[in-house]
Amino acid sequence: MSLKSQLESLLFVAVKPLSLKELADLAKVKTKEAEAALAELATDYKTRAGGLTLINNNGHYQITTVAANAELIQQYLKDETTGELSQPSLEALTIIAYRGPIAKLELDKIRGVNCALIIHNLLLRGLIDEKYDKIKNEHYYTVTTDLLRFLGLSELKDLPDYDKLHDTVSVQETLLPALGESAPAEVTAKTESAANTAD
Repeated sequence: MSLKSQLESLLFVAVKPLSLKELADLAKVKTKEAEAALAELATDYKTRAGGLTLINNNGHYQITTVAANAELIQQYLKDETTGELSQPSLEALTIIAYRGPIAKLELDKIRGVNCALIIHNLLLRGLIDEKYDKIKNEHYYTVTTDLLRFLGLSELKDLPDYDKLHDTVSVQETLLPALGESAPAEVTAKTESAANTAD
């Protein structure tokens, strides 16, 4: 797999711009090599004239939509952040509540899909917080104090079956099936109400 391809994949799954050093460290290459590959990638996007482009803002890179589609994207994001949460967003939020702090990669693994857009949506709504761990070079997510307040909880441990679902070793076997059970479903319903109230 080419370096350009690796960097493109990293930028695609990232929810925030990544610095040249972060990208180089993740790909285990020198910054000059990463910079050259990113320049190639930027040229590819310009040549293809598609719906995506690569932005370089003071050494921080992000794949984003082209300016020509701004009005369409703004309308979509407005609908996403003011309407009701989708079922996938509610499930992701419930997982973050029970498993937080949780890394994006783990959330992706549990749900079986890339959760970048869902995370972006939840961040915009003020339902989750993001913190970067420099040692692990990973972003971690937790629910916000506002969400706890809307849920009427003084702490996360007040969630139904919190200890069991938070500390379980086998997330896929225990937490995902539990999302369909009564206790977490109750939390999901409350979370949906909280999200709508927060809007």
